[in-house]
Amino acid sequence: MAEGERAAGALGTAPWGSRLLGPADEGAISRRVRVQVLLTVPLIAANLVGIAVAMVLIGVVLPGPSVFTRRLVLLNFVVTPLYAIFAMIVGMTWGTVWGVRTLRWANDPDHVPDAKERRATASVPRRLVVQQALLWTGGIAILTPLYGLADPVFVPKFVLGIAFSAIVVCANSYLAAQFALRVVTARVLDAAPSRKARGLGVFGRSALVWMLGSGTPVALLMVVGVLALSGMDISTERLAVCVLSLGGATLVFGGVLMTQTLAATVAPIRGVRNALRRVEGGDLDVAVTVYDGTELGELQSGFNRMVQGLREREQIRDLFGRHVGHDVAAAALERNQELGGEECFAAAIFVDIIGSTTMAASRPAHEIVTILNDFFAIVVDEVERYGGLVNKFEGDAALAVFGTPAPLVDPAGSALAATRAIRARLSSATTEFDAGIGVAAGRVVAGNVGAHRRYEFTVIGDAVNEAARLCELAKAEENRVLTSASTVEAADRAEQKYWDTGESVILRGRLKPTYLARPRR
Repeated sequence: MAEGERAAGALGTAPWGSRLLGPADEGAISRRVRVQVLLTVPLIAANLVGIAVAMVLIGVVLPGPSVFTRRLVLLNFVVTPLYAIFAMIVGMTWGTVWGVRTLRWANDPDHVPDAKERRATASVPRRLVVQQALLWTGGIAILTPLYGLADPVFVPKFVLGIAFSAIVVCANSYLAAQFALRVVTARVLDAAPSRKARGLGVFGRSALVWMLGSGTPVALLMVVGVLALSGMDISTERLAVCVLSLGGATLVFGGVLMTQTLAATVAPIRGVRNALRRVEGGDLDVAVTVYDGTELGELQSGFNRMVQGLREREQIRDLFGRHVGHDVAAAALERNQELGGEECFAAAIFVDIIGSTTMAASRPAHEIVTILNDFFAIVVDEVERYGGLVNKFEGDAALAVFGTPAPLVDPAGSALAATRAIRARLSSATTEFDAGIGVAAGRVVAGNVGAHRRYEFTVIGDAVNEAARLCELAKAEENRVLTSASTVEAADRAEQKYWDTGESVILRGRLKPTYLARPRR
């Protein structure tokens, strides 16, 4: 699964931290329209609110002569509305045309942005704020002198009122643009995952928002206080109105900006938290979408790298378990493995295929491998079903052990039961191979054999040698299975009833006779 697909699935229908940004599988056209709406509507709304705030501050709140006089009708109802409309149209056209040109690459869902496109995209929120600031500054530059010609006392009132509104509008515009462009930002960060976080960061962003949303109104209130102390004619009622209005603006606009900032901060953390819960539940096929350019984006990227490492570790663990057996792998991971072993009671099954050499001389190698895999699949299934471990594949033979490294209550009984199950499946299967099976139980040494740089788990002891010798004799048996009477005696009674004891033989390489046992017919 691709990293982007994992990331899209990490948060379900809100991969970018908000359902307003749409689902992960949304079409390119729908997503483009959604981003455009989320980018345009908040900017227009912020400017309309800013205009309203400026009108209230200049017309009602800030001290000074009233602007609602007959001689200012032309400025109030013609010049000012015309500039506001002009600025809105210019801002929308300028921002839309420039934004569409800058983000044209994002219309192609398969396009990977180059360095120039990434830099241009990252600058979109900042450029939009600069555009807003220029248009509001134009309002100060045009309207303040016009009103100042009518009465110079209007100058500080217009500068303070428009500047305050401009600051609030620009702050809201910046946060709204960052939110609307999360989808595009995610693609930029995905194209350059090693890019370090730039900009203000979480702390700087929070401090700036506090300064703009709370510090600026308080500073404006302090300016009004300075004007009152400097001898400006401000009535008690007007001063009270200023305090209440600017205090309310501090609460409202400061709260709005801080809410936006906290939402932008919490969304990546919530996404990582939800993904962590899925990892705790065992789902490693998960990732979060990286859409934040601050330290939180590094947190998102770090989580993805961590989960990728866990996936790789799990793949290695699984591969390791397939090669040496999951019990051996688990034991190796739980404790430091060293050369050497320990003595324990265990049972061994030795399976050796009959006639494989002749078949290998007459059949293609890949066919032999396929037949061997089908054959050994039966052996592995039954050995593991009864709690054993297939310790080795040696060409056309296999060695399975019971009782080590994972202990069993009845190693001999489990080995005998697994042997009967293997024989039953081989008799009914369509495999082209037959095999002799020998079983023995006794004291063995189980541990790691080899060198410090390369070793393997193995079982050494008389029981293993006995199983191999019994396997050779079993090839001449009708049922192809032999064990020793001592092995049957070591098993529990429930398993003993399936076996009959027979004659004694001296196995190759042994001095004492071995009493044989065969499965009961």
